[in-house]
Formats: sequence, C-alpha cells, structure tokens
Amino acid sequence: MSVEAGPEVREQQAPPQQSLGTAAARNLATTTKSAPQMQEITSRWLLRMLPWVQVQGGTYRVNRRLSYSVGDGRITFVQTGGEVTVIPGELRELPALRTYEDDDALRELAQRCQQREFAAGDVIVSQGDSADTVHLLAHGRVEKLSAGPYGEEQVLGTLADGSYFGDQALVEDDADWSYTAKAATACTVLTLARNDVLTLADRSDSLRDHLRHAAELPRQRTNRYGEAPIDLSAGHVGEALVPHTFVDYEAAPREYELSVAQTVLKVHTRVADLYNKPMNQTEQQLRLTVEALRERQEDELVNNREFGLLANCDYGQRLQPHDGVPSPDDLDELLSRRRGNKFFLAHPRAISAIGREFNKRGLVPDSVDIAGNKIPAWRGVPIFPCNKIPISDARTTSIICMRTGEAEQGVIGLHQTGLPDEIEPSLSVRFMGIDEQALISYLVTAYYSAAVLVPDALGVLENVEIGRWS
Repeated sequence: MSVEAGPEVREQQAPPQQSLGTAAARNLATTTKSAPQMQEITSRWLLRMLPWVQVQGGTYRVNRRLSYSVGDGRITFVQTGGEVTVIPGELRELPALRTYEDDDALRELAQRCQQREFAAGDVIVSQGDSADTVHLLAHGRVEKLSAGPYGEEQVLGTLADGSYFGDQALVEDDADWSYTAKAATACTVLTLARNDVLTLADRSDSLRDHLRHAAELPRQRTNRYGEAPIDLSAGHVGEALVPHTFVDYEAAPREYELSVAQTVLKVHTRVADLYNKPMNQTEQQLRLTVEALRERQEDELVNNREFGLLANCDYGQRLQPHDGVPSPDDLDELLSRRRGNKFFLAHPRAISAIGREFNKRGLVPDSVDIAGNKIPAWRGVPIFPCNKIPISDARTTSIICMRTGEAEQGVIGLHQTGLPDEIEPSLSVRFMGIDEQALISYLVTAYYSAAVLVPDALGVLENVEIGRWS
C-alpha cells in the first residue's frame, strides 16, 4: 500500500530560481532592431519612369488639332443565365449613334438584337457578302481574315469582348464585307439587322435624321488620323496657285485636374515623448504612411476611370493577342503602333508568361540596365513589372506600352511642387494639432494625375492569357 506525497513534498520537487530569467533579462537588454517593415512596398517603376510636369493652378489642358471623330468604343452587356442583352445606352458607342439622345429608340434597338452562338472555327461573315447586319461581340475572340496578294489567308486583326463590326450597315445601303470574320474561340454575338433599324427609323423622325447626318460625316476631308486637313501643294512648277490653309483646333480640349490621395496620421503624445529611442516613432509612422500613399498613387495612375492608363487608352490603340498568350509577335504589333516606345508595363505574372513564350521559340530576351537594375527587354524596350495592373478571374491581364514626355507628345505625369510643408515633390505633411485625447494629427496629402497628349502615345495589349502552360 503506497502513501501519496502531500502538497508540501510536491513543492520541494521544483528547485527554487537562482538567477534572473531570460524573459526578464530581455526587457533590460539593448537589442538590435530593424526599422518597421512593410510588405506592400513595390518597385513602383511607373512613378519612377514617367516624366513629371509641373501644373500650376491644378489643371492641365491638352490642346489638340481638330478631329472629326464620330465615336469608337466598347459595348457593355448584361448576362442573365445564358441570355445576353446589350445595355441600350451602350449602343451610343457605335459611330452612327454616338450622340443620339432618344433613349426610347435605343431601348427598342436593343430589344431587336438577336443572340447567336458560334463555335471555334465558325465563319460569322464572309468577305464579299452584303454587310447588312451589325455584330456586337459579347464574349469570345474573333479573327478578321482576308485573302493576301497571292491568295494566302492573312489576319487583319483580332476582336474581343465588347467589340463590334459591321456598323457601316447603319449608314450605307450597299456596303460589302471587306474581310471574313471567323470565331477563334466559342463566341456569343448579338446581331442587329439593318432592316430592323430602317423599320424603326420610319416611325422615328429623330433616328432617321440622325442616321442621315451620320452618313454625311465620313465625307468630310480628313487625314488618316481623322484630323482636319492642312491644304498643301507640292511638286508644282511655274505660277501655280498655292492653296490657303489654317490649322484648326479642338473647341473644347480636355482638361486634367490634379487628383488627391489623403489620410490623417495620428500619434499619441506619450508614444512620441517616451518611445523615440533608438528610432523616432513619428518618423517611422510617416515613412510607412508615405509608402502606402505612393502605392495608391501608382494604382490610381493605372486604374482610375478618369485619368488611368487602362481606361484612357484610345480604342484604336487596343490590341488583342492572336493566340491569347503574349507572344513576341503581339509585342511587335504593340511596338509598331507608335514611334519612340519608351517602355512596357506588365504584371509580374504577365512577364513570366512572356518568358514562357520566348522559351517555346528558343528566344532569349534582351536586358537593359536601369539605375543598376537588370530589366528584361524586347527590341531594346524595357519591360517593367507593375502589380497594379489587374488580373481577371479568367486569369487574363493587360500589357501597356507607351511613349513619354511633352516634347515627344507622349504620356506625362502631372503634379505640383512647392506645396506648404512639402517633404517630397507634390506630397505634404501638415501638422493639424493635438486633441483632448492627447493625439497628434498630421494631414498627409499627395496630388497627381496623368495625361495622354496624343492617342498613339499609349497602347494596350488586352485579354492576355497568363494561365496557359502548354
């Protein structure tokens, strides 16, 4: 029979502490510390590579030569299950309906659109056939094909979600298809027949008059960019009559107002007074706040609906990859659309996809030295990473290419320096006082925007697939 030891016996089994514990000792030790770290900080190449223009008065006006543009945009659809409908107001993106204001007529036109499904390889329209139907591409990819000079098939371009073709059917009686449209993937297309439009125009005076006016616009003399012409004479001899001319400007040029990103940083006076060794708490708080503000600034320059690069790229400068993936051919096509390309901008995963396509072809991309960094390049144009470019749920993204600088009629960043309490160009930190809770407040503000001086300064390769590995 055993006897259980009492409480007094059990306490004697643990020897008494004879020296200072490590946890308590650490409180008195001088440790080697890092500055506060932040995972959100990126390289922010866009902010570093954009030339920044000083904007006095907070507004920058882009004066351009007068252009006779009748509309060229993307159309938005609504999907309910398997049924796809076009938003009536989005029909104004068609050139012939650009400024049409009768919402009732647009609603009826939208109701007359018929949904059609095409499998990959199906021919939607054939070259030479009568162009009597407008096609609105809700989903999928369509290739525009034509016979080459020796009878071979050549690809004129690629269309994707939101595009349209055959819009000349609204204003031309005897138009023919100058190319063949073939579905490269499964496609959902809405079609609007010319007869349905004419039937509605017979009942709507406003639609009939608007289409008649739209039919006259293409007859105005323009250069290949749609700008009002400058009459010149060349190669003449003798006393030929020299033409008179002038350069017309846009009557209502676009103005870019500086956007703002702000926050109020609060620091308790006790922290600022007692815990400033070996690192100043207020300085570290401000440093991380400024980093977050600059990250948001770059995100706005890419994605803002008013001035962001993706939203403000001209639709004529938006390209679609021929096979979905970002091939060297697609990058060449993007480069060929503008002179003086300064750099590409792509999500790091898109750069990885570009590398895979190069590897498939046995190509080795160039690299250029930028501020001590080895940056991958194509045709000598650096490809900078930017994780602010979004990736869709379908794992598609965009690749941006641009020319920069005022002198080059390119893309520029806008800011205003010389602000009160400025700590960086166009970024200020202003003391707001101490409240009754002993909290110090600082207003941290950044002003910025971006402007595209001429449409061909900026190009975007859209719907780039980054999830294909085979």
